[in-house]
Amino acid sequence: MTDQDTLHRQIRARFHDVLVDAEFPELPNFGRGKVRDHYDLPNGRRLLITTDRQSAFDQVLAAVPFKGQVLTSAARFWFEQTADILPNHVIEYPDPNVVLVRRLAMLPIEIVVRDYLTGSTATSIWPMYQKGNRAPYGVALPDGMTKNQKLPQTILTPTTKGLMGDHDVPITAAQIIERGILSKEQMEELEQAALALFARGREIAEKRGLILVDTKYEFGYDENGVLTIADEIHTPDSSRYWIAESYAESFAKGQEPDSLDKEFLRLWITSRCDPYNGAIPDIPDETLIDFSARYIALYEKISGQNFALPPDGVLVRDRVHKNILKYAEG
Repeated sequence: MTDQDTLHRQIRARFHDVLVDAEFPELPNFGRGKVRDHYDLPNGRRLLITTDRQSAFDQVLAAVPFKGQVLTSAARFWFEQTADILPNHVIEYPDPNVVLVRRLAMLPIEIVVRDYLTGSTATSIWPMYQKGNRAPYGVALPDGMTKNQKLPQTILTPTTKGLMGDHDVPITAAQIIERGILSKEQMEELEQAALALFARGREIAEKRGLILVDTKYEFGYDENGVLTIADEIHTPDSSRYWIAESYAESFAKGQEPDSLDKEFLRLWITSRCDPYNGAIPDIPDETLIDFSARYIALYEKISGQNFALPPDGVLVRDRVHKNILKYAEG
């Protein structure tokens, strides 16, 4: 695995070579999310470009070196590790930041699977529990629990999808069915798929000395009506990972567990402001460098592979542009 001092130096040297905009006029039907830019292509295909934009609390806050490549690499590893459980949308990988996928009929909800009482966002169960809600998302929890404690059982907590600038909104499985968003049969299929994917993720993470705390899934139906996993899976943006060997001691002391995920940045922010009711301060360069190193370390620990730093001399935006031009004419 990459030496941390060396890794920090490498990130610092490339700190300003970040992909924040992947809009290119040669390609059709451009769209933008919080982190990914995309193009709808002919024949039911879509280009997803994972940028280095960093979002938190439903805002884009900064750019993190190599983040887009880490997320694409991590998702690729997990798509391959779970292909026997559920189909995914991948066709090919034309660039370290890009995936060509099948366009799906995406479901208007996200499913978060959780094993621990934790979190810092408005849709996380710990803030709800802390305020006295003992049935977040309709799931009954006992009194007397503390932050970062393991839940009595694995639970599913759906949210409606927030578009750019919008908030994700908690919703229960019963409400999803009552409102006709999904049928009872569809919801059951979704829940079974999410639990199976999470079980595989938890198993592999445990072998790597990590705890898969929780994760978010997005699903859609392909042209044949087959449920398919989309977007990303088990990445440090969509999941929490704790270091297993230090978790028990941290929990006993009431400290935050050692982590390799997005929560590092969320906690940095919430210790300095209320991100939902005030301005979020500028994030120092060194904090973003540390954040980038954590993402790379997570990928290397999970995959068992060294992270392939791109060669010097070619800007990431220029490389992405070159590698996707072949899709400009269909």
